[in-house]
Amino acid sequence: MLLKEIRQEVVEANAALPESGLVKWSSGNASARDPQSGLIAIKPSGFRCDKLKPEDLVITDLDGNIVDGSLKPSVDTQSHLYIYNHRDDVHGIVHTHSPFATSFAVRGESLPIYTTTGAAYFGGTIPISDFAVIGEKEIGKEVVAKIGNNLAILMRNHGIFTIGETVSKALVTAVYLEEEAECAHYANLRGKVAPLSAETVKASREWFLASYGQK
Repeated sequence: MLLKEIRQEVVEANAALPESGLVKWSSGNASARDPQSGLIAIKPSGFRCDKLKPEDLVITDLDGNIVDGSLKPSVDTQSHLYIYNHRDDVHGIVHTHSPFATSFAVRGESLPIYTTTGAAYFGGTIPISDFAVIGEKEIGKEVVAKIGNNLAILMRNHGIFTIGETVSKALVTAVYLEEEAECAHYANLRGKVAPLSAETVKASREWFLASYGQK
């Protein structure tokens, strides 16, 4: 099977989306790019995230030509491809409609950092995009133009895109983004709360990069 290991990683990432409360049924998607061949494995359109099998995934090249698979790829494929074509460092993309983070996107608000966990993972405010129509490259263009050095972006009136060196890392970012948005939402319900200072966020991010996890 072509891209066997990457297919498995993408299947596991898609299955984790509803399991983590980031999507419902068939909404959202995850993809990965093979560093060697440059080929992309992505969820087929309309398939429930938790019912996917490795053989269901669609394999395309960077121009969107289907290399392997008989199913129609995700409607977000062109946006994923635009990101991969313009960010050589990105090999995994996750798109969710996670409710707390998406509520900021619906309001057209960026998401400041309120927790030390958020500071460590993101290192700065999560940006908000302009509105972009689903189905072509427009969403991908907004991601590339507005995400900057961050790993996540709120898509206006749509949802979330996260990027990473692997699809597994992009998934982790999506999970922690929703946690940050949920904390921000509930804290501000009881009165306006000031986000962490830029200095605190920067220091937390530097500590995280230098100290967290196994080397």
